[in-house]
Amino acid sequence: MLRLPEFNYIQPRSLKQATKALADLGADAMLVAGGTDVYPKMKRGQFTPRHLISLRGLRELKGIRDSKEGLWIGAGESLTTVSNHRLIAKHFPALAHAAESVSTPQLRNMGTIGGNVFVDTRCNYYDQTFFWRQAVGFCMKKDGQICLVAPGSSKCLAIASSDTSPVLVSLGAEAVLVSRQGERRVKLGELYRDDGIDYSTKAKDEVLKGLLIPKEALGRRNVYLKLRRRGSFDFPILGVAATMDIDERGECRYASVVLTAVASAPKIVPEASTLLQGKKVTKELIDTVADAAAKISHPLDNADMDYWYRKRMAKVYTRRALESLAGLDSSA
Repeated sequence: MLRLPEFNYIQPRSLKQATKALADLGADAMLVAGGTDVYPKMKRGQFTPRHLISLRGLRELKGIRDSKEGLWIGAGESLTTVSNHRLIAKHFPALAHAAESVSTPQLRNMGTIGGNVFVDTRCNYYDQTFFWRQAVGFCMKKDGQICLVAPGSSKCLAIASSDTSPVLVSLGAEAVLVSRQGERRVKLGELYRDDGIDYSTKAKDEVLKGLLIPKEALGRRNVYLKLRRRGSFDFPILGVAATMDIDERGECRYASVVLTAVASAPKIVPEASTLLQGKKVTKELIDTVADAAAKISHPLDNADMDYWYRKRMAKVYTRRALESLAGLDSSA
């Protein structure tokens, strides 16, 4: 049985206290909310904090409500709450489905939307016990010097594993971040970088307070398709989030496609907007966008199933997602 190492558990009573503790303790501290990713990785020696700062009881991180700017989702809300909330289910079924597809009911009851948005990247060579990783010589993501997936790579190639982040990026969601210096808002898509180790541009002393889906996203059609070996529990080996706004004439006013599990960050498909917006949506245009999605997908042999199959499925799932939003029959 793997056991947790010793650590100091800090329970701040407010977000202000949490940000102060995080700033004071620096690199020795980590944030924890549900703990569904943090605790297992501490047991495996992947995370080694001396201090854990709990966000679980902070009221500032709770709440799902409609506002003048859009739909606010507190970072501390559980994935179960997000998947079942009536406003999310009504306006953003893709997000409800993405949250519901994470892991198992027990872990969704514990895990938070904030934790899933910034969940650690994963790789078959990294997500193992300390003794397994030691036996193969470790990898650059933890304790080693090279990427065992591609030894010639200058950066870690662990892949993004969040289900909710591609949906939120496709909807144009903003993240509200808080530190001792104050509060700032930034597009969620700008908080990721394609690096398996340093995959987030969020500052180390910042806490995700919540997510804001803008008002203009209301009324846009959205869908999330997830590929995995089993029908539940598994991380995505491919996820396709698509958002589209089509007028009564069938002309596209907005389109966004974002992939996950094909790189170290959510991957935006630029052709979705450049090719579809301002035009009548046809199967031919959708096929072109699907080809573009497959082209920018670079799955490697670091997750379940063959990488060539996952790349092919990027095209298939993108086509299915866009055809479903456009009301066209899918042939694959």
